[in-house]
Amino acid sequence: MIAERTTPDQNIAIMREAFNALRGRDIEKCISFMPSDFIINLAGAPQLRGHDAWRRNAKVFFTAFPDFQLEEQDMFAAGDRVAVRFRFTGTHTGPFLGAAPTGRPVDYQSYEFYRIANGKIAEEWICSDMQTILTQIGIAPRGQMLSLWLAGYRVWFAAAAGLVVGAGLALTLPSLFS
Repeated sequence: MIAERTTPDQNIAIMREAFNALRGRDIEKCISFMPSDFIINLAGAPQLRGHDAWRRNAKVFFTAFPDFQLEEQDMFAAGDRVAVRFRFTGTHTGPFLGAAPTGRPVDYQSYEFYRIANGKIAEEWICSDMQTILTQIGIAPRGQMLSLWLAGYRVWFAAAAGLVVGAGLALTLPSLFS
């Protein structure tokens, strides 16, 4: 079988149609854009495959955030890949990852990559900001978010401190020996 090639512009059009179906909460239409062996790669989770896995994940979000909105912020394509950045907003009115509904609003970014093959969305890589969602609905404490952020920058803080101390010594030492 010869693989059907689509252009980057066609791939963007496919993704926009699929996201429109998602905004309309039309699970079956969304699935129509995927082959039966669709591959799901969620950051930090085991790889999943198939329509049933995608359907289950979509239902979790539709149930937890029935008023969700997706706002496309960027979409780029090269070859068979499409990169998408979008903003997700909604209200936590259904169970989510074991958390009872809180009625709290959520607002986060998702960065996603897709592979198009034979005119279908064959694979997705999703790197959503789940820590923000969990903090916004009250599962993760707000202070933990700051701690995680600071932990990621500790190397940069240490490097900056080293530069400051080094520069101070470089300026001070010559005057001590003159």
